[in-house]
Amino acid sequence: MNKYFIENLLSSIEDKKIAVVGDLILDSYIWGKVTRISPEAPVPVVQVRNKTYCLGGAANVMKNIVSLGGEAIAFGITGTQHAGHHFLSLMKDSGINIDYLTIDKNYLTIEKQRIIAESQQLARVDYEDTNTVPEYINDYIVSNLKELISAKTIEAIIFEDYGKGLINSEMLSSILDYANYYGVVTALDPHPNRKLLFKGITVATPNKNEAFALAGKYNNDLIDPPAKDPCLCEVAKIWEKEWGVEQLLVTLGSKGMVLYEKDKEPLHIPTKAKEVFDVTGAGDTVIAAYTLSLIGGAKPPQAAEISNHAAGIVVGKIGTSAVTKEELIAEFQD
Repeated sequence: MNKYFIENLLSSIEDKKIAVVGDLILDSYIWGKVTRISPEAPVPVVQVRNKTYCLGGAANVMKNIVSLGGEAIAFGITGTQHAGHHFLSLMKDSGINIDYLTIDKNYLTIEKQRIIAESQQLARVDYEDTNTVPEYINDYIVSNLKELISAKTIEAIIFEDYGKGLINSEMLSSILDYANYYGVVTALDPHPNRKLLFKGITVATPNKNEAFALAGKYNNDLIDPPAKDPCLCEVAKIWEKEWGVEQLLVTLGSKGMVLYEKDKEPLHIPTKAKEVFDVTGAGDTVIAAYTLSLIGGAKPPQAAEISNHAAGIVVGKIGTSAVTKEELIAEFQD
């Protein structure tokens, strides 16, 4: 692939619509400088310089889709408190379609607050109550997604599960059958502690830990070459048999990723990251870039390589980040 292929692909995905269903998170960052050790406890004292907010969780998938030229339609829930207002403002500023977003005054917007000093994360503070996801939201999401599918408004659906309670087996099963009938691409980024029951999804993008945990297998050390690792190959077969996954893209951190397709040899794509500063949200970028590439006409190996380049870009940034069209094209200049 070269930059002309990427430019044509990005041109073909302009304004293509993808529905993203998942746990919405506000990522906040407190930036400062360590000035001394506290006399109250052996912890650093951080002098705060700045505080910033960005979209996290499934919302970061949406942001990546928009920054690459597609249209993201948000399905999820947020609240109306202080964090909720910040979150909604960021969604609007990012150009994400929030027509189907649920705003509930009784729901506590999930916020992950990170304290950063000298480019190092010192601590993270989480604000959440996962027991507050209302029961009505399941039927709301399923019925509206079915309308968008039957109207041929969307070309793909991404399910981004951060384990906060929004996505469940009933929701997935109801949508997958319908989406498959209409030829809509479906993708899942799973959570290792939530083994969902479903059958027949286009692509799943777990990391190695998630892939092994959900397959019920011990997570062995990786054997080189990764595409020939017998344990990883066994896990891929379990995913294909148990969940009907057509394409399994397992991310391996510094080892890149491996793509498994039915009746084809596994394909290893080495990492493209030049420097790694922060892996936060890298999986969001992978599933966004891969799904966009598929609906833009790329074959699975091409989509995997593109998503690998995209992930390599975002891990070189500090904080939850999205990849841009210009950054992706620049990766293929040579």
